[in-house]
Amino acid sequence: MSTASTRLPEGRYGRSSEERADRTLKVVGAVLAVALLGLVGWFGYHYVAQNEISAEVISFEPGKESVRVHLEVRKDAGTDGYCTVRSQAENGAEVGRADFRFDGDDTRIDKVVTLRTTSPGTTAQLLGCHAG
Repeated sequence: MSTASTRLPEGRYGRSSEERADRTLKVVGAVLAVALLGLVGWFGYHYVAQNEISAEVISFEPGKESVRVHLEVRKDAGTDGYCTVRSQAENGAEVGRADFRFDGDDTRIDKVVTLRTTSPGTTAQLLGCHAG
C-alpha cells in the first residue's frame, strides 16, 4: 500500500491539526498586535495631551548654602503649576528640596531660581512638574 492510497480526500473530514494551529497562532498574534497598539496609543495620549507643564534644568551653580538653578519651563497658556527641584551633597544625601511656581499665560519660561540647602549641594535635579 502506498501513501497516496491512504491519504484522505481534502476538505472532506475538516481541517488538519496543522491548519488549526496556524489559525490559532494568527488569532493570538492579531489580538496581541491590537493590544500593543492600544497601549502605545494610551501612552502617547498621556504624554502629549495630558502633559500640561514640563521643564528641564539648563544649568546650575552650586554654593555653600544654596544652588542656583536655571530652569526652562514649557506649559500650556494659562496653566499654573510648579516644579520640584532637589540638590544632593557629594555623598548622595539630599540637602535641599523646593517647589517653584510658574503662573501666567507664557508658554515658555526661562527662570533662574535659588534652592537653599542645609550643606553644600553638588547637584540640581528636576524631580517633576505638576499642573495646579
